[in-house]
Amino acid sequence: MPFLFAPPPMPVIPVEGERYEFFPVHRVYCVARNYRAHAEENGAAAPEAPFFFMKAADMVRPVAEKETIKIAVPPETEAFEHEVELVAALSKGGRNLTREEAEDAVWGWCAGIDFTRRDLVREAAGKGRPWTFGKNFEGSAPVTHVRPKTRVPYPEPVDLWLYVNNQKRQSGNTDEMLFDPFDLIAELSRFVTLAPGDLVFTGTPGGAGNVRAGDRIRAGVNGVGSLNVEIV
Repeated sequence: MPFLFAPPPMPVIPVEGERYEFFPVHRVYCVARNYRAHAEENGAAAPEAPFFFMKAADMVRPVAEKETIKIAVPPETEAFEHEVELVAALSKGGRNLTREEAEDAVWGWCAGIDFTRRDLVREAAGKGRPWTFGKNFEGSAPVTHVRPKTRVPYPEPVDLWLYVNNQKRQSGNTDEMLFDPFDLIAELSRFVTLAPGDLVFTGTPGGAGNVRAGDRIRAGVNGVGSLNVEIV
């Protein structure tokens, strides 16, 4: 098949501990305000139902356990914020999944950071506009290498945490989620046909805050993985 120009490379995430296995990224779904504390710190009530947005697949940046990735402060923001999250990686899809089917669809898990231009999100929300530019920019979704679910303690409660310059900014536990990952996946499947390669960011605990050039971040989910980011 002739192309007008070379197609971009497919976004992939290495499988933790495997040299030649990779998870191909299809789509990236994220849920907003899935922890009460995070909703409250943004001046919003806890939602009665999940509210989703998307990131482009090529926003994903895999980070090896001992690697530090550099991510630039994006333009047009004065409020560049971090949000540590548990991320589900799907190997099966479908429509109108049951909770049991949603659980079976998960191949593995990552720890990730949903970087956000908070001022753009707030401006868009105030005008009834989508959050596209608040959530999508180069490197806005760094993740650890994906770990198979058989090697992860979840669905037992696990802690999420994030440090900036060795100071703890975020701390939470998955049992604080308003909607757990399998309910989120089942809810998503009511609106779209989920597919192998989809990622689902499951929300962040309280403590999301600003970072600036020169800051060093270490974040993770216990039993899943951790990642290092330097802001430039």
